[in-house]
Amino acid sequence: MSSLLGLLITGAGDETWHRLRYCGDLRMEGAVVAAVESGSIAEQLGLQAGDRIIRINGEQFADLIEFQFEWAGENVLLEIERTNGKIEYYEIEKDYDEQLGVIFQQAVFDGLKRCRNRCIFCFIDQMPAGMRPGLYVKDDDYRLSFLQGSYITMTNLDDRDLARIVREHLSPLYVSVHTTDPGLRSKMLGNPRAGKIVETLRSLSKEGIEFHTQVVLCPGLNDGQALEQTYRDLSSIKGVKSMALVPVGLTRYRAGLPVLKAYDRESSRQLIDWADARRAECRKRLGTAFVWPADEFFLAAGLPVPDAGYYEDYPQLENGVGMIRLFWEEFNELRLPDRVNPPARFTLVTGAAGEFALRPVVERLNRIEGLAVELKAIPNRFFGPTVTVTGLLTGGCLLDGLAGIAPGSRVIIPDVMLRAQEGSFLDDLTVGELSEKLKVDVVAVPAKAKGLAEMLLMNTGG
Repeated sequence: MSSLLGLLITGAGDETWHRLRYCGDLRMEGAVVAAVESGSIAEQLGLQAGDRIIRINGEQFADLIEFQFEWAGENVLLEIERTNGKIEYYEIEKDYDEQLGVIFQQAVFDGLKRCRNRCIFCFIDQMPAGMRPGLYVKDDDYRLSFLQGSYITMTNLDDRDLARIVREHLSPLYVSVHTTDPGLRSKMLGNPRAGKIVETLRSLSKEGIEFHTQVVLCPGLNDGQALEQTYRDLSSIKGVKSMALVPVGLTRYRAGLPVLKAYDRESSRQLIDWADARRAECRKRLGTAFVWPADEFFLAAGLPVPDAGYYEDYPQLENGVGMIRLFWEEFNELRLPDRVNPPARFTLVTGAAGEFALRPVVERLNRIEGLAVELKAIPNRFFGPTVTVTGLLTGGCLLDGLAGIAPGSRVIIPDVMLRAQEGSFLDDLTVGELSEKLKVDVVAVPAKAKGLAEMLLMNTGG
């Protein structure tokens, strides 16, 4: 430790002291920085993508949760490894709630907890061979459940994991239950440990942990009486706050996998009727509807999307419950111009399911003088026609679906089609490559009503 340098860096309205020293070329594990926020402490320190944060206060940390605990104090010792291998130390005096201002490449730094199941409906098992390795990774990590709302099965938790969940109050967690029948759950998940789910939920609920749960429904397997039992069990556990019902997703790559059926119009209507009866019961008993059928059921049943009041505070939004209604509600709140100048024309791309949500939006946009928006619903030729969600369209699907489009056209795609940071589709085709092949201008926009409208109007001068 050859040198010590004191730096005074003045932030917005406060003074933050940083002292650094260099310790040679020692490589260590740590949290890899992906991006730095403008005006943050991290920017003042000169942190860049690729730098690693090794320790805080002399302690290593396994994930973003532990990082946040260590960072929370007003006096922090930060140990960083730069991309050139140099180790630097910073003693930082900061406000209690002042953030470092970095985005990490991953939210866990010691490796994902992997899935130990062999679910009969696993979407990853329904993907073709030859895609990039990361797409075949099956995570089942309770830390990502807490941080990002990822659904976990809880079959790989040991006593230390359970103790940490309670000790650090990692709540709420998002749990894939599928069924509470022990034998049936073990069969569906291909894991003999899967049958203890009710016991685990009850135990953690007594410690104040809350849960949002989901049931991926496979007709003839975990519906009917099995679903009734699941509903009764989950609604009796104080910590369980909601239960989403999601139809099984089936691709054309199911050779060698169990035979499963998809929901059709009649079975979807029956499921919604069952859910409506249980929702009425729960409102009286629990003060909330508790049961939440995914939007796909209403589309498959040919029924209207419920109004906003149906979804209360949208507790299962990320599970596709109420997403269409919320999109419409947010769009209707926007103040749109009567005309745009200069005139502009766009092609808006979506999947088969997204067409239903976007059709009334496009009709409203086309009432703006000078604006012309064509809605292009593209079938999923990669995974098969039964996969209708927009986020699973590949670059190849767009190449096929947009064949013949006029060169120079402006094409709008929702960013849910792309991997964050890399900007590539599931088949590794990038936006730039798609633009070049089609000879058009492709722009990715946030999959929100406001983001879509702002992008369209910004590109028209409106």
